Order: sequence, then structure tokens, then C-alpha cells
Amino acid sequence: MRFTSERRLDDGVLERKFTLGEIPGILWTPGAAPAPLILLGHPGGLTTMYARVEARARHAAADGYASATIELPGCGDRPRSAAAEEARADLRRAVAAGEPVDGEIVDRLVLPLVERAVPEWRATLDALLSLPEIGGPVGYSGGVIAIGVRLAVFEPRIAAAILFAGSFVPRALFEEARRVAIPLLVLLQWDDEGNDRQSALDLFDAFGSTEKTLHANMGGHTGVPRFEGDDAARFLSRHLT
Repeated sequence: MRFTSERRLDDGVLERKFTLGEIPGILWTPGAAPAPLILLGHPGGLTTMYARVEARARHAAADGYASATIELPGCGDRPRSAAAEEARADLRRAVAAGEPVDGEIVDRLVLPLVERAVPEWRATLDALLSLPEIGGPVGYSGGVIAIGVRLAVFEPRIAAAILFAGSFVPRALFEEARRVAIPLLVLLQWDDEGNDRQSALDLFDAFGSTEKTLHANMGGHTGVPRFEGDDAARFLSRHLT
């Protein structure tokens, strides 16, 4: 891990950009150390998503948590995949036509992303936990939900997860969901135009966790109520402190 820049935000949070091999990312740390760590998931395009991710990191820092995020494969300035671009175009055509999104399209788009992103997240976690200012335990918060499912199954250092139900999930991930055992808080926007509501409900039902909570709110994809941030903080406080 190589830090490429750093700046102190107006609330005292230290923001540092880094690279890990070809993976770009950002780390936010509060004043106290060592701090528990939250991995912040997002749908890609870190420059575009920065304002929203930074706001989540500041909220976490106010509660004493460090936060980190990375750019997803094929997003931002990272090399594009021709197969993924073709699948994304097929998905957009189906959505624009008001047609059901075929599972084969979802598999072509999401499964390769999960296969690449999860090892990158785990390598990033290895590097972050080697820093003296970062301690355990570790939580995951955000989307793409399929990435969160895979991490919850195969990354034992993640103690709890907040999953955003706002993206398509391959059927193979439903079987993996049955193996998830950590506490979960799932956020679902009821009127999300880009999400299959019933699929999200079926995925929640499939999770094997004995502690799992679903918060469903009215509104579209970006309309998550601000009070959900407070509920998320209470959830993380129960499991990361």
C-alpha cells in the first residue's frame, strides 16, 4: 500500500488516498487510534461517488471508526472489460424497454465483477489491518450487494454488514447467502427503479444469519432517509465495539 496524498478535513478526519498495486482507494481515520474499520462499498466510479462515500466516512469517524473504500474493477480510470460493457448495454436496453432483466445478463455483468472485486477487497483489508492506526473488528457497509454477500461468506474478519439492496444479484449468490452467518442490516428502497424488489426480498429471506434486519423505505434509488445513518450507527455500535 502506497499513500499518494493526504489532507485534514474540517472536522479533523484524516483523508488519505492510496494505491495497492493497480487498485486505487481512500482511507479516512479519526483522531483516536487504533480504530475499528468499516469497508465502504459503492457501485463504482469513485470520483462520481466521492461526495456520498465521504459523507458516510465522516459519519463513521464521528462515532470513532476508520473507513476505507476502493475503486471497483472496470470503473473510474481502471481498464474496462469489453464483456462487462456489452452486458451493461444489454441490461440498459432491457430496462429502457420495460422488459424483465434476463438472469443470463445479470450473470455476465455481476459474477465477473464479484470474482475480481472480492480478492481485491481482501488484499486491501490485509494492508489496512497492518497499519497501527487500524484495529478490529471490521464491518462492511454498502453495495454492490453481491460483493457484500461474497465477502460475508468468505472473509472471516468481517463481523457485521450493512447491505444496500440496490443492484441485481445472480442466482448463484442466493445459495451463498444461505451460508452468511454474521449480523446483517439490509436497506431496501421500495420504489428503486433499477432494482428488482422481489429479488431483494427473496435474498433477504435466503440469508442464513440468525440476526438479520430489513429496513424498507419509500422512494427511489438515491432516496435513503438520513435517519438510516443513525440506525446504521447503532447497528455497528452493537457489533464493532
